Amino acid sequence: MSLLNKLNEDLKTALKGGDSFKTGVIRMVLASVKNKEIEKRGKDQEPALGEEELVDLLMKEAKKRKESADIYKQGNRNDLAQKEEQELEFIKNYLPEQLGEEEIEKIVKAAIEKTAAKEIKDIGRVMAEAMKELKGKAQPGAVSEIIKKNLAAES
Repeated sequence: MSLLNKLNEDLKTALKGGDSFKTGVIRMVLASVKNKEIEKRGKDQEPALGEEELVDLLMKEAKKRKESADIYKQGNRNDLAQKEEQELEFIKNYLPEQLGEEEIEKIVKAAIEKTAAKEIKDIGRVMAEAMKELKGKAQPGAVSEIIKKNLAAES
């Protein structure tokens, strides 16, 4: 079952079950999907999103929730931060399993070897190479930190 079909089926189930929280979150995600499809249609591309694009979109939605929760915590609005964190946890159910730091580090080291990077200024090439394999499986910020740590150790 495709990710979009799963979202639509879960929306139906949530509506039938009267779960307003799940219904709201799934509707927000589906609205983002529709907006992305409309955006693509304007560029004369195929309007339907592929699985990889859906995963990218879900990762962006998850990142928005995490950033919002952090901002709410800084403003002592724990009630709103908690709501954002609940939405984040719900969205994570649709994302592929995230890799641990050890697995990311192995892939990053392989990317450093492949690109022959030696200095921090090479981070862009290493990041591009590592994200080919890590796309959807790790947050880019975490990958970037691991790359910086590894390149700093080599210098």
